[in-house]
Parts: sequence; structure tokens; C-alpha cells
Amino acid sequence: MATYLLYESSSGYGLFEAHGLDEIGQNTEAVRSSVSDLSRFGRVVQLTAFHPFESALDALNQVNAVSEGVMTDELRSFLELNLPKVKEGKKAKFSLGMAEPKLGSHIFEATKIPCQSNEFILELLRGVRMHFDRFIKDLKPGDLEKSQLGLAHSYSRAKVKFNVNRVDNMVIQAIFLLDTLDKDINSFAMRVREWYSWHFPELVKIVNDNYLYARVSKMIDDKSKLTEDHIPMLTEVLGDEDKAKEVVEAGKASMGQDLSPIDLINVQTFAQKVMDLADYRKKLYDYLVAKMGDIAPNLAALIGEMVGARLISHAGSLTNLAKCPSSTLQILGAEKALFRALKTRGNTPKYGLIFHSSFIGRASAKNKGRIARYLANKCSIASRIDCFADGATTAFGEKLREQVEERLDFYDKGVAPRKNVDVMREVIENLQNKDEEMKETVEASANKSKKKKAKGEEEDEEAMVEEDKSEKKKKKEKRKMETADENEKSDKKKKKKSKAGGDDATDDGHSKKKKKKKKSENDDE
Repeated sequence: MATYLLYESSSGYGLFEAHGLDEIGQNTEAVRSSVSDLSRFGRVVQLTAFHPFESALDALNQVNAVSEGVMTDELRSFLELNLPKVKEGKKAKFSLGMAEPKLGSHIFEATKIPCQSNEFILELLRGVRMHFDRFIKDLKPGDLEKSQLGLAHSYSRAKVKFNVNRVDNMVIQAIFLLDTLDKDINSFAMRVREWYSWHFPELVKIVNDNYLYARVSKMIDDKSKLTEDHIPMLTEVLGDEDKAKEVVEAGKASMGQDLSPIDLINVQTFAQKVMDLADYRKKLYDYLVAKMGDIAPNLAALIGEMVGARLISHAGSLTNLAKCPSSTLQILGAEKALFRALKTRGNTPKYGLIFHSSFIGRASAKNKGRIARYLANKCSIASRIDCFADGATTAFGEKLREQVEERLDFYDKGVAPRKNVDVMREVIENLQNKDEEMKETVEASANKSKKKKAKGEEEDEEAMVEEDKSEKKKKKEKRKMETADENEKSDKKKKKKSKAGGDDATDDGHSKKKKKKKKSENDDE
């Protein structure tokens, strides 16, 4: 019984025929010893046919089909061309060995070609893989490695289904940058206060905010030039006219020392840098909020964008956070306190990063641990939905937030909250109804477009019919005109002929009269 081997390489399909397997007795150890030696292995296995892939995209499609256990049209035609035909009702006198048993079952169902996959076949395919470049003569050195590398990259990228909008690494970097920006802006703002206080020390007590202080110091420049004309500009910055008047009065009676123009320029440029950093910090925060809406919308709706981003960054990724149990998520960020408590056998911490949530602050002192445990449970559910769900939606996060609110009311007022099963069932039903409505609207819009197309086609047909009618009318009118002209011409010709015919008739009349006279004379005689 002949044995064929199907090898799926990165450059194409290869079909090999194995000879002398009955002598070996399908001994795997004998095959292993002969695989490394090409001279011995080449006597047993020989190349029958090779079908190269047309392009890199074709190679990716073929390999995806093989991994899913599906036979493509190209593979079917390749096998039917190069393998012996199997007669109906009779057993095949050969078998096809391959590495993928799922693909073998699909080939057998479609073409009735018997397939097998065992240790012996795998050892033979290992030898084919080792010496594949030797079997195909046209392959240049290095081509096979390049094709393998390119196909591996494209195959892994397609398997991962890489989505650019759901990269949680950007959230981790953004939250780290926000923390460093907050520290830097605070330290730089304090430096601006200390530097400009030598010139205008009274401004520190009037303006408390760091960003506003930098803007006011940039606007004032030299305190000796402060007048009442600056009050509207200061009012726009500070938002309070009384504070603006107070700044102007303090500038007139200030005890600070005068600074040279170069020193004032340096203070102004540094204040401008602090303002630019603060503006960039606002833009970065907006970017983080938008990114959290794409990556973890339910977690952001439940606990907030900042706390959710901190949880993701501390866990390492959204997938790692989804794998964490709720007890781990509850103390995430308080690892030092936990290990200190375990060493000293003290009380373990009740909460970590989720302490920054507003729910724990609203709970009473005795209920803080309970609400932290409940909130960690809901955060774990939300993170798993965000990580493993196909579509991004905030419906689950909003309902989970309502559950936490109900739990707070239960702790304070004793109002019984709803069960989680009922809430989740309600969310799923609402989402299904929305999907149905969306499908109906899409179908309605498609029907409208079809009707519009049909109306347009009908209008076009009517216009064509009208054009045909008008053309027919024009042709009829032309024919009438032509017939009228022909009739007129024929009438004219008849008139001319009638005139000529009248003269001939008079001559005939005279001749007839003469003949009658002769006849009468003959009769008399």
C-alpha cells in the first residue's frame, strides 16, 4: 500500500511518496536514525509534486485554512491532480499522511482520500522539513527562511487580531506621565512663587492657585507699572473683580525689591513654561479619558477613568487585571502594608488603589471595608467584560455603578438592593433590543434606498418611453410630410399627363367618326 505525505511549507504545498515502508515495518526508531542522513532518507521519501503559493496573502490564507482544518480549493485540485483516483465503492490502494488530523478528516469527507496522522508519519514529515530545501531544486539559499519569517509574522498578527484602539500600554504610559507632570508642575510652580516673591511678595497671599499665579505674574511683569487699566485683564484671569483691585492696590504699596529687565524676562519665560506644562497636562487628561473609553469603558463608568487607569497600570495590563480575583484587586496598591501586616501578624489593609474612588469616601467608617470588598467585586466583573467582550459598551458599567449605589443605600437606610443576576439579565435584554432596533433601522434604510433606486429606474424607464413616443411622433410627422410631398408631385404629374391625353382623345374621335361614315357607306352599297 503506497503512502503519500502532504507537507505544508511557507512557500507552497509539497506532496512526497514514501517507498519501502513495508520493509521498515513502520518502525519509528529506524526512521529517526535515517532522518538526519539525506542519502538514506532520500531513498525512502521522494518528491512527487510541488504547488507554490502565488503571493504572501495567498500563503496566509492557505495556512489559516490548514490551522482551522479546512481544505481550500487549491489544495483539493492539487491532491486530485497528483494522487491516484479513488473508485467509488472500492478501497483506495494508498493513504495520505499529514500533520493535521482535522484537515485529514475534512479531506476524507470531501474527496474520500484516506488520511492518517501518527508518530510514524510525524517522523517522516520531520525529515521532510529538515531536508525540504534539498528536495526542491529551484529554491535559492535563504529564500525559505525569508518566507518562513514573513509568514510567521503575518500569521501571528492575524491570529492575535491586533486592534490599535485597544492597546492598554498607552493608558499605562499616560497615567505614569500624568503623575510625573503633577509632581513637576507643583515643584516648578513653587519655584515661580519663590522667584517672583522677591519682586511682589503680597501676590502669594492673594492668588493661591499655582496656574493662576503663573498667569498673573506673566501678565503683571513689573509691579511699578500696575494701574487701574490692568483691572479688566486681571479680572479675566482671576474671575473676580475684587481680587483684581486688591492685586493693583497691593502692587502700589508693595515692599518687594525691584528686578532688572533681564531678571523679569527670565521669570516670565519660566512662568510661560509652567503654563504650557499645565495646558499639556489638561490635554493629556482628555486623551486618557478618551482612551479609557475605548479600552475599558465599563471599568471607567464604574470607578472613574483615573482610578481605572491606575488599576490597569499597576496590574500590568487589562488582561492581567481581568485575571486577578476580587480579593487581589481590593488590596492592589497596598502590597507593602499587606506584607508588613503578615509579618507582624497585624490587621491586613482593607483597600488599596480603589480607596481613591468616591464610594469608599461616602461610606461610614464601619462600612468602608464592606463597600471596598463589594466595589472590588464589581470592578473585577467590569474588567473581565472589557477584556473579553467583542463590542465596547458602557451599559454593564453603568448598571454595576447603580448596584454600588444601592449597596450604599442598603448600609445607610436598609433598602434591599437588586440581585446581580436580575441586573445582568436586564442589561443583556436591553442590548439585544438595541441590536434589533439597529438591524431594523438598517433594513429600513436599505429598503428606502432600494425604493429610491426602483423609483429612479421607473422614472428613467418612463422617460425612455416618452422619448420613444416623441421620436415615433416625429417619424410619423416626417412620413406624413413626405407622403404629402409625394402626393403633390404625383398630382402635378397627373395633370400634365391629362393635358397631353386630351389632345390624343380629340384625334381618336375624328378617326372613329370617319370609320363610322365608311361603314355606313358600305352598308348602303
